[in-house]
Amino acid sequence: MIVKNEEAVLARCLDSLNGLMDEIIIVDTGSTDSTKDIAGLYTDKVYDYEWTDDFAAARNFSFSLATMDYIYAPDADEVLDDINRMRFEQLKAALLPEVEIVQMKYHTVTGFDTVLNSKTEYRPKLFRRLRTFTWIDPIHETVRTSPVVYDSDIEILHMPQSMHSKRDFSIFLKAYKRDGMLSPRICNMYARELIKGGDENDFKDALPVFLQLYECTESEDARKEYACVLAHAYRLMHEPDFFFKYALKDMVTSACSEMCYEIGLYYEAAADYNEAVVWFINAYSETDSILDIHTGGDLALTHLVSCYDNIINTLEASDGDYDYELIAAYRTERDQYKSALDNWTLPNELA
Repeated sequence: MIVKNEEAVLARCLDSLNGLMDEIIIVDTGSTDSTKDIAGLYTDKVYDYEWTDDFAAARNFSFSLATMDYIYAPDADEVLDDINRMRFEQLKAALLPEVEIVQMKYHTVTGFDTVLNSKTEYRPKLFRRLRTFTWIDPIHETVRTSPVVYDSDIEILHMPQSMHSKRDFSIFLKAYKRDGMLSPRICNMYARELIKGGDENDFKDALPVFLQLYECTESEDARKEYACVLAHAYRLMHEPDFFFKYALKDMVTSACSEMCYEIGLYYEAAADYNEAVVWFINAYSETDSILDIHTGGDLALTHLVSCYDNIINTLEASDGDYDYELIAAYRTERDQYKSALDNWTLPNELA
């Protein structure tokens, strides 16, 4: 494990692993609370590591200290319940040495779903420490380079105390300034975390990064993701010309829920609730999400209900005779979306 200031959750995690592990190695990257004291109650293998804004470097150091055949790499906010402890024990007893990576179901059980777009997804969690190479193919033989991966039925409960977006944003920016680039995977994660939890300052900091990424990428899918970040940033900064520059680029391709949602927010802020309704409906029922499934789900529905309330209130407060049929129609539509919101949940698992 690599840890920092995890006193609130570390014992919960280690208690859930009690008896399953042959050695416990904990690498502390600069805790200022009682994390190391708690770790010392479970193992004498507690090490200090100077933090360099690089999770991979810290994880590599922690792996270098392991001595057993397989390495399990939990985070401090993860828990194995009794059923999954039993599944882990069964896996440990039956695991074939050919298996080099075991994936486990990662299940978020709180409201802090970070960048997940489903309740459960497979993640690699158990790793063979030393990999052996095998020759394959009966003719023109070659070495198998792809790992042997096993998808287990073990479900890890993800129970975080809070999101870590602010920490991640800083690391993204430092990595970009240091290397002048980010991998496509990290660009995607940066975009997801911004859309999910970034504030105006976070988007201002990220703006030059995504402007350059947008201009340089050859991937149409990546360009759509970066356009969502740019449109969101310019909407927060009240720059409508630049906002629509990127929003409309998405409209001429296959529109996504995120961009329809952004346009809905723009018109809602302008108190043009009828126009906002059009875009929130498009976000909810006519398009698919590419970064944050909530923009095409509960978020769009929440704003739909609010917009209909504003439309109804405006009609009822207007001078002259009520258009009772129109108001009744709006109420019916609002109630339908309210019912959809009450019943909306994250999909259980995405393939």
